[in-house]
Amino acid sequence: MSFKYTPNTLKKLEELYEEARYIIRYEKGNFNSGYCILEERRVVVINKFFSVEGRINALVEILPTISVNEEELSSEMLKWYKQLKAEPDFGTDTSVQSKMDL
Repeated sequence: MSFKYTPNTLKKLEELYEEARYIIRYEKGNFNSGYCILEERRVVVINKFFSVEGRINALVEILPTISVNEEELSSEMLKWYKQLKAEPDFGTDTSVQSKMDL
């Protein structure tokens, strides 16, 4: 599955995280990878200076590391989540910064 790096795609990813009961916050900070995950509080903090493409890449990179209860997802989100998981590079150790021009 290939998707476009648009604000609409970002919004859909944010909705996926919301249905998975995660809160996404965009803030500035000293993140080595451009993001931080607070597992206990189910909060994902992403560098607010990232472009739309950087934010999408960070959310896709984080997705395999968090626990998502597929039973809580709506049918549309579940389908999209499974398509994202089926991506050949889903879950590989690729850096967001290597995909961006900083």
